[in-house]
Amino acid sequence: MLTLTPVSLRDANAFVAAHHRHHKPVPGHKFAIGCEAEGRLVGVAIVGRPVSRYLDNGDTLEVTRLCTTGEKNACSMLYAAAARAARAMGYRKIITYTLDDEPGVSLRAAGWTCMGTAGGVCWTGERRPAHPQYPAQMKLRYEKKL
Repeated sequence: MLTLTPVSLRDANAFVAAHHRHHKPVPGHKFAIGCEAEGRLVGVAIVGRPVSRYLDNGDTLEVTRLCTTGEKNACSMLYAAAARAARAMGYRKIITYTLDDEPGVSLRAAGWTCMGTAGGVCWTGERRPAHPQYPAQMKLRYEKKL
């Protein structure tokens, strides 16, 4: 049986570093939620301000990392819990991104809506990171109105 548990950013980032397929830990957050099965951590959601400055309006949060060990239903449980927590904090919308070849089943199961493609293949301009931080491919943006 899956249960939610509080988790620190340090522990959530350690979990991401150990288990995420294509992203690295994040520098900051508003909150993080863990998911346990039989007392062991099997997933984390890290939620913070939107990465896109155009979406950072004070009413929106972003699930910047969601990572599990593959435990059944852990992803949808974490997405739903992140949305409930954001709503309880007074936010009006929560967003996240997936790679365009990921199916998004867990997001749809948790009541999120795909808004279509977003972003570009890679960062451009003066502020781009020295090393790629994620795979060079299009993303899909999902959101849930709270």
